[in-house]
Amino acid sequence: MPAAVIVGLQWGDEGKGKITDFIAGEADANVRFQGGANAGHTVDVGNQQFKFHQVPSGMLHRGVYGIIADGSVVDPPELLGEIEGLKKRGFSVSKLFISDRAHIVMPYHKQLDGAEETLRGTAAIGTTRKGIGPCYADKHSRIGFRMGDLLDVSGLREKIDFVARIKNAYASAIGVDVRIDADELYSEMVSYSEALRSHIADTPSLINGMMARRKRLLFEGAHGIMLDIDHGNYPFVTSSNTVSGDVYSSAGLSPRYGIKTIGILKAYSTRVGSGPFPTELSDSVGEHLALKGMEVGTTTGRRRRCGWLDLFAARYAVMLSGVNEIVLTKLDVLSGIDRLKVAVGYTVNGKRLSQYPSSLKDLMSAQPVYREFRGWDDQIDEGIVMYRQLPAEARRYVEFIEKFLRVRVRIVSVGHSRDSTILRGSASFF
Repeated sequence: MPAAVIVGLQWGDEGKGKITDFIAGEADANVRFQGGANAGHTVDVGNQQFKFHQVPSGMLHRGVYGIIADGSVVDPPELLGEIEGLKKRGFSVSKLFISDRAHIVMPYHKQLDGAEETLRGTAAIGTTRKGIGPCYADKHSRIGFRMGDLLDVSGLREKIDFVARIKNAYASAIGVDVRIDADELYSEMVSYSEALRSHIADTPSLINGMMARRKRLLFEGAHGIMLDIDHGNYPFVTSSNTVSGDVYSSAGLSPRYGIKTIGILKAYSTRVGSGPFPTELSDSVGEHLALKGMEVGTTTGRRRRCGWLDLFAARYAVMLSGVNEIVLTKLDVLSGIDRLKVAVGYTVNGKRLSQYPSSLKDLMSAQPVYREFRGWDDQIDEGIVMYRQLPAEARRYVEFIEKFLRVRVRIVSVGHSRDSTILRGSASFF
């Protein structure tokens, strides 16, 4: 297939950025098709570290197109900061294109995100307060601003006045201190127009044209399937669809084109913010995972919650996205743990569940059913370049994952850099 989509099989932070960078070297284009600046991707190349929130990770490879597609939401000042950061490090952004249909995260979206989260009190979702939810809400309420609006600022002022009245009335009604200055907002939008207009394009035509010419496209998802707005642990989810099937709608891609799905699975589980987490650990093992795995959010700086690998949840994610291959990340972090556990099911009120539940009540009370494995003391590092060099116990762990999920583990990642990546089978992903 000339195209592949990368999706996270957990609650985000699985290592999609590194793997996208690794595979993008053989791609012609790297497409971000949903999400916004609330998703952080960290990529280590040599002695340099790059932190992306909106720019596709593949732009670190010379000649690769970077496309931010229709289903994404764009935070202009953050995006401009990333663009300037790449330029300062000698990278070209001439092949970065942003869909004219992508919605814009406005300053008031961030203010309302924080205010609404505060109002929720103990029921807070744990959002990044980046304005993503309010932006998607305005998209569906049909009062959002799109990148294409920046191409003709003559019509912006009237729309800004209209939306400002709505938002100011809403803020007053819920008792939050948010007020939009229409003059100031208009000036800000004009500055975005001047800075970004050369990157704004009709990306569905660009994407479908490249597919028709059998170019190799790598679609990069944000977050993880367990945070999908429809299929995740609602309401503790993100505001977009994160399953692989969303690539067709959010990228404007014709269904005539088949796509391989590559699922990224961390060797243990992590979660940022609130929500059910049946395998969460608050003991010394959880501390080991957090410290050795450097589990701190790229976007928020918050420490991630850590727990055992949840294969019961991962099997649900694999089913939803029709995963063809799995990339297992951070296997090296498990070194030094005497006994490992993997969740293979849940019980609720003493009854074993046959399927992953949608009920938040069931998820909050679920007790994991574990399968135990002997751990290994040998440190796994970049010196290990072939699968057979891994400790026998580590290989058994990997092979159990394959057997349980019925999907081959194609890559085992054992560190942050491109080099710390063990391939199993062909080097080509297209």
